[in-house]
Amino acid sequence: MKPVPHATSLRRAPVQRRSAERLTRILDACAELLDEVGYDALSTRAVAQRAGVPIGSVYRFFGNKRQMADALAQRNLERYVERVTERLRQAGGDHPGGRPGGAGNAGDWRAAMDAVLDEYLAMKRTAPGFSLVDFGNQIPVGARNGEPNTRVADRLTDLLSGVLTRTPDEGLRRVFLVAVESADTLVQLAFRLDPQGDEAVITETRELLRAYLGRVLD
Repeated sequence: MKPVPHATSLRRAPVQRRSAERLTRILDACAELLDEVGYDALSTRAVAQRAGVPIGSVYRFFGNKRQMADALAQRNLERYVERVTERLRQAGGDHPGGRPGGAGNAGDWRAAMDAVLDEYLAMKRTAPGFSLVDFGNQIPVGARNGEPNTRVADRLTDLLSGVLTRTPDEGLRRVFLVAVESADTLVQLAFRLDPQGDEAVITETRELLRAYLGRVLD
């Protein structure tokens, strides 16, 4: 069992294995219920019942459902980064001179960006609760003035700077923030048009990212 990453929204981080396993069950139950009832109808009591833990166990970690959903979003981000990292590691192993965490050479940034988009789409389609919460920039769900995708862009910048052989400076972070915000908007459109993601819109998204990033990275 993978440990639950520390989340800033936690009242208390788990120390013992039993406590960590209980937190995992709570977040798993939260994700399942988000798919079933949505964010507005989500309650800490329902999560406790689904997880099979006392309500006090939920409140030990979270003061409210917003904090719980944000912890789920942070766990989603950690798992997403793990998936992308593994894709890049496998790609690096397939190239002469490839290295873990890279895709062989700087010219492979398009393959790296395909991995970034593909893994996001895979989680969008399969990860419980991800379709509503994803990485948390729209919590509460449907908020018109959601937070920017800064933490997602920063993680991707740090992860891909080795592939690009570039220093993850302010300019590169800004480029990735623009790319992530643009892709996020278009992917949301794709999944409004089709529950599995409209392939034509996804193709346009991929082309848009390549055109924009190519201007900066080539």
